[in-house]
Amino acid sequence: MFKSNIIPDHFTLPQVFKACSGSENLWFGLQTHVAVFKKGLHSNLYVGNGLITMYGKCSRLLEVRKVFDEMPGRDVVSWNSLVAAYAQNGMFREALDVCRTMIQSSCIKPNAGTMASLSPAVTSSISSNDLTLMMEMFMNHARDSLVAWNVMVAVYVNNSMPADAVNLYLQMESYGIDPDSVTVASVLPACGDLSALSLGRKIHGYVKRKRLLPNITLENALIDMYAKCGSLNEARKVFDEMQVRDVVSWTSMVSAYGMTGDGQTAVTLFSDMQHSGLTPDSISFVPVLSSCSHAGLLDQGKKLFTLMTDEYNIVPRLEHLACMVDLLGRSGRINEAYEFIKNMKIKPNDRIWGALLSACRLHSNMNVGLVAADHLFQSVPEQAGYYVLLSNIYAKAGRWKDVTILRSIMKVKGVKKEPGVSNVELNDEVHSFLAGDQSHPQSKQIYEELDIIVGKMRELGYVPEIDSALHDIEDEDKGNHLAVHSEKLAIVFVIINTEPFTPIRITKNLRVCEDCHIAAKLISKIVDREIILRDTNRFHHFKNGFCSCGDYW
Repeated sequence: MFKSNIIPDHFTLPQVFKACSGSENLWFGLQTHVAVFKKGLHSNLYVGNGLITMYGKCSRLLEVRKVFDEMPGRDVVSWNSLVAAYAQNGMFREALDVCRTMIQSSCIKPNAGTMASLSPAVTSSISSNDLTLMMEMFMNHARDSLVAWNVMVAVYVNNSMPADAVNLYLQMESYGIDPDSVTVASVLPACGDLSALSLGRKIHGYVKRKRLLPNITLENALIDMYAKCGSLNEARKVFDEMQVRDVVSWTSMVSAYGMTGDGQTAVTLFSDMQHSGLTPDSISFVPVLSSCSHAGLLDQGKKLFTLMTDEYNIVPRLEHLACMVDLLGRSGRINEAYEFIKNMKIKPNDRIWGALLSACRLHSNMNVGLVAADHLFQSVPEQAGYYVLLSNIYAKAGRWKDVTILRSIMKVKGVKKEPGVSNVELNDEVHSFLAGDQSHPQSKQIYEELDIIVGKMRELGYVPEIDSALHDIEDEDKGNHLAVHSEKLAIVFVIINTEPFTPIRITKNLRVCEDCHIAAKLISKIVDREIILRDTNRFHHFKNGFCSCGDYW
């Protein structure tokens, strides 16, 4: 154009800036900005919007703000471009501050484009006030837009609010909004987190009807969802039917087998991935090492760690090191695990010491447990879980005075134990239970049925595992406390609301205690049902009085 003596105008220049944005060519963008001034077009609205977008893509936020502030007139595109510039550069708080200003403005209001502009930063953790702001924008200005729905679902998922994500997804139908592949890929992890298998299956059916497959992102999300719901066969079916698999696909399946305790298959599948021509990355080694830990495959775990460091030249990260400490500790090699930590080249974090403390609880090693606990109380004094682990070690040793002292320390420091919550899905609705919960509409029926089942358990020799109760109270009271743990209530709720032989799927936010583990085995035999319970560590498949973990967890 320049060679032909054709002068660019306010229609041409925004397209040039768009090209600079797409190629992130800051140098040419700067040269063009100079031409803007020479031609007297710097006051043009469309040119200004193009400059904001270009500078935002090139991470020049000072220039973004200067252009925006000096614009004589702005429209909603100008504001959305400013929001996008901050969001694309990880400045979510600043992006939301711009949205607040828009809402307070008398002439410019957020729209669906505003929500779309925020999408690059939805992986960020946000405060309750920020979440309220986003919901206000969504409900008042953008709920007719699929992109806005996708943004809100993703925000809920990425902020550990899976129930809200699922509820929002279910509302889409009433608004006549058809989910797309982005929606589905966003909500499937929430289904997995809640063990909402029936909803996950419905979404899978929708994906097939809409012919959204093959889509490797969706297929990986389906594998992850089925795996988290404890439906290993369905996860494997999706995996086997994939036309193309990437490292994420293989890693998800390895993780699925590992979480169910089938460490040997996890190791075999990891080997198959290598033979397929794909190169495992640092993330791939985490689930296979964890699988060895859960299955007690000490020698294979050590070999895989050496393979990672020596053959693939992957520098161990804290996640890998935590897996090795867990592997050694669970295998009873407490002193070896402690030496491993002392020889680490990087400073151990709370996950490392936590794995060691957990192993000390499992094998009742008081001496090393106290060392691990001391490090934890110094580094993460607010984490109640580690106090509970040490309290459990004291309780098993009958040192109730130390338990009382530890509880007093927690009270003085304001450290509160996270309450155990068990979730179960029924008719597309997730029901949550706390220990001793009586808020559920069916509480009376649940407790009546629980009394009957506990009676049958006693006939089979059940005696409450009182070491699981961490209070210095009489044994009979400990047994009563254990009887109303959240997972027992959730299991009984499913029993009274479903047909015989229906599998029971429970998700718990804490590690399942020894008493509930024993109880679940017995209940599976009494009612002749499979119970799939996922805690923070792994899956437990209870059937005919046995658990898939082989009592090793």
